[in-house]
Amino acid sequence: MADKLRAGVIGAGRWAKSAHLPGFARSPLGEVVAICDLNRGLAEAAAKKFGVPDVYKDYREIMGRSDIDVVDVCTRASPEDPDNHERLVFAALEAGKHCLCEKPVAHDYRDTWRAHELAVGKGLKTKVGLTFRYAPAMMYMYELIHEGFIGEPYIFNGFEQNSQFISPVEPVTKRDLIPPTEVEEIKVSSLEGYGAPIIDLSLWFMGGELTRVVGLLKNFVPYRTDVDGSRVRTNIDDGDIYVGEYANGAICSIQSSYVTVGNYPGLEARAYGSEGALICRLVEEFGECQTLHSAKPDAVEFVTVETPKRFFPPGYVKGEPWPSLFYTNLVHNFLKEIVGGGGVNQGNFAQSARVQEIINAVELSDRERRWVSLPLGG
Repeated sequence: MADKLRAGVIGAGRWAKSAHLPGFARSPLGEVVAICDLNRGLAEAAAKKFGVPDVYKDYREIMGRSDIDVVDVCTRASPEDPDNHERLVFAALEAGKHCLCEKPVAHDYRDTWRAHELAVGKGLKTKVGLTFRYAPAMMYMYELIHEGFIGEPYIFNGFEQNSQFISPVEPVTKRDLIPPTEVEEIKVSSLEGYGAPIIDLSLWFMGGELTRVVGLLKNFVPYRTDVDGSRVRTNIDDGDIYVGEYANGAICSIQSSYVTVGNYPGLEARAYGSEGALICRLVEEFGECQTLHSAKPDAVEFVTVETPKRFFPPGYVKGEPWPSLFYTNLVHNFLKEIVGGGGVNQGNFAQSARVQEIINAVELSDRERRWVSLPLGG
């Protein structure tokens, strides 16, 4: 293996440029040596900005290079190609590459498990873009919970919401928000794209698996404006909520939406237990993108908790944008896991499969109007 892990990035859109590429640029353990996008102009612009030497339009060029250790999949789904993450992930693993993939790996949790099992069989590490577990304040919150700050976990409340698609007249820039016209049932959108990170945190913090869920998917803005100015039907869940019960007896409520007034990232995690409570907010407000507060039974007023410096990524600068701040931690953590070897691999495809299984269960609960038991069959 070279002094640095060599990465090939597939997808050169907004999130690649604001999160993935800055993350790789700041980790001393890796470097991006190739970037690929169907829009070659996008790839060339990103390559120029981040000093990436090689540009491709065909992802197979990256898969075929023996000198690339890590493949990063950050392509955008579309109605015409909704499963491109799944296809690219399996291609990367078959080619013997460690793989980072934006969520979801696959829309069916069983396919995500298949990807995980393939990776394990080949001795490869995987990572999913569950970005917010790598926010410094969230990492510290996990440590405090693990050390017993809240005691026995009772209740988790999670929110992942912002108002970026609240306007019906703003052109839809994400093509996956427009489902095929022949689809009559509500298409999962917010729960999968925005709910996944808070579902991940709910499992991580509460230390247990869910045994059952009941949920609702709602379509609050049924028509939106397409990029050509036409009015299109968008039968998607743009707001949702579910209640769940854990095997350890704890309970949770999770809400996700992108038609709820609020700023990015729009995430809040609340954990309550027998000995205390913690609330972490990842919302850009008044110059801050993350805050952590704590309380105890004998001091019920929440007080601000300062996050130790050890949780911040290489090259951290106070006030930097949250995408690069959180994602640098994610990328650096992944590269450390690869270099370090062993079995440590947090936020991997197995975790993504657990999250996707809950999403699939909530979808089933809404469709059949009932509690759904976990694990699902299959």
